[in-house]
Amino acid sequence: MTRTLDQANLEISRVRQMPYGLAHTQAAEEQVKLVEAEGPDEAKAFALFTLIDAYQWGGEPERGYVPFAQLLRWWDQRPEMFDTDDQHSLFWAFKWMVSGLADFPNVPAEQIERTLDDMERRYALAGNGMDAVALERFSWSNRRGAPETEDLFARWVATPRDDFSQCEACDPGDRAAYLISAGRLEEGVRLIEETLPERPRCASEPADMLADLADAYLDLGRPQDAVRAHRQAVAELAGTQGDMASARGQRIRLLARGGQPERAIRALEAEQHLLVKADTPYDELSFARLVGAATHVLRAEHADRALRITAVSELGDRPTVAALDDWLRAKAERLAAAFDARNGTDHQSDLVRQAWSTEAASVALDLEVLPRGFSAAPAPDGSPTVPTVPTLPTVGAGADPAAGDPLAQRPDEDTGAWADRLLQAGEPQRAAVAWIAAAGAADTDGRLVDAGFAYAECARIAQLFDDQEGADAGYRSAVPRLRAGGLAPELLVQVLVAWAPTAAQLGTAEDALGEIDRCLAALRALDDAAATVDGSQAATTPEEKLAARDRATRRRAAADLEDAAARLLADAGADAPEQLSLAAGTAQSAAEAYGGLGAVADAAHAFWLAGRLYDQLGQVEDAVWNLESALEGFGHVRQREPWGEVASLLVRVLRDSGQTARAEELAREIVS
Repeated sequence: MTRTLDQANLEISRVRQMPYGLAHTQAAEEQVKLVEAEGPDEAKAFALFTLIDAYQWGGEPERGYVPFAQLLRWWDQRPEMFDTDDQHSLFWAFKWMVSGLADFPNVPAEQIERTLDDMERRYALAGNGMDAVALERFSWSNRRGAPETEDLFARWVATPRDDFSQCEACDPGDRAAYLISAGRLEEGVRLIEETLPERPRCASEPADMLADLADAYLDLGRPQDAVRAHRQAVAELAGTQGDMASARGQRIRLLARGGQPERAIRALEAEQHLLVKADTPYDELSFARLVGAATHVLRAEHADRALRITAVSELGDRPTVAALDDWLRAKAERLAAAFDARNGTDHQSDLVRQAWSTEAASVALDLEVLPRGFSAAPAPDGSPTVPTVPTLPTVGAGADPAAGDPLAQRPDEDTGAWADRLLQAGEPQRAAVAWIAAAGAADTDGRLVDAGFAYAECARIAQLFDDQEGADAGYRSAVPRLRAGGLAPELLVQVLVAWAPTAAQLGTAEDALGEIDRCLAALRALDDAAATVDGSQAATTPEEKLAARDRATRRRAAADLEDAAARLLADAGADAPEQLSLAAGTAQSAAEAYGGLGAVADAAHAFWLAGRLYDQLGQVEDAVWNLESALEGFGHVRQREPWGEVASLLVRVLRDSGQTARAEELAREIVS
């Protein structure tokens, strides 16, 4: 049955709204097939651009060249089939194609030059502005290290912006990146500092420019500014699209150069998938070069340090820093040589040599949010000791805001409100100290629960700003106080769940799992001891209703603990099949418990985790069942982004297991 134009546009638009990934891409491919087979011709340009867009942002940009060539031919043959939006999309896609071609060393330089010339010719014929053309000519020259690069940069900067200019966030970010790479640090810093107050935002910004800014600050001997920019960059990376290989590599290099070896190693372990596969070969080269600079710096004092890296199979389960450094250099040199052979220069190889001559910065970064020196080991009588706290920075307590400290605690302002105000002002250390002071006062008064929650707030702040050691110390201070103070186990759960991600990062999962098991046992003991309401009848009396609510609260808390335990087990057992199997079973148990309580979104997330783990274990049917359950749950609560990610994973699992027809059926269902 032939679709109308409105029907075709509606279905293609649904694909455009999906999160990027395999499911999005397969659905876009299906739309192109449908238009080719059934029409209408007026929807063909929209369908082809949607597929190009899916490849570009779904991690397969090299696959966009074929539909782009089809789009160009369609434009040459039937320009009347392109409405205003289709025309804009065609010329916008030109930019992706030129930059994308340069990212693959097997694409001849002559082809890139021809594409650039064709872009300029077509832009001129269409009456478009030339800003995008000027940018692509500069970028191609910069990639090769050609002598005309500076002139082309100046020409691009002088070209007026137009409808095809890159977004207002990427534009200053790219200019600043070039200035910083060219050694014009002050100019680059000034440009970023002028841009950030405008709150630029797109798929990659401001994360990219903040990473550049942190590097520049460190080189300029401004460590405190580097710390602020670094923390902002880490926060912004969470919301970006694509692999962001350069920004993530810069983070690792910054930590290594800034005297933070443990943090650098943890960040490297977390991003290890980029060691073997990034969006393009050039992204892989960039990541290898940046991380290679980090391992080169780390090697001086940590050469024999074993890393929790399993992504690089040829290095074994626990490669050392030295072994990874050698592997990275060999990979970077191989890729750089391939690009240089195509480019006709030695520029990429020169950059690799420079990376492996990187030195530690002259100043160290202080990334601690919580002051060190306090602990919370229980005293012999079972009560927590009052921690010893080192000298703290001035917090302005009791100062008159009008006298010069606008961030001082105001009269009658409680600690929570004050700490929130300090956080909003970019003063996490002062906020943490405010809570430490509150905890100390509560300890002195014997208010153990108040002290415990105050330490938990300290830990939360440390987590927000990637001070995992401080967060761990804060939670270890909080938990024994809360327990000794008689806090109900269902209320302790929120602190244990918050602690779990930090314990996973620091490799201290065993301690956190022990506390989780202890709390689970307490919850189950309460359930066993409590008078229960007959499950076959609805609660009618106030006492029965209260008992039912209490039971539901405890069961919800137990499900939260199982979910946290599953995630801890999964992180700690990445290379241990027995532990992964336990994690998968625990995640599925949590998902079923959430489902029984009507917590559909939480159940979907837990089913998703179980599906991922079963996939890692090669248990296809278990993976498919859990992923389908997650898909159903996310669909029920209309959470499109995780739904799309689960759909992409499910399509991949089905394809890899030879269930192609089932995968194609799922792709058709996505837009139905």
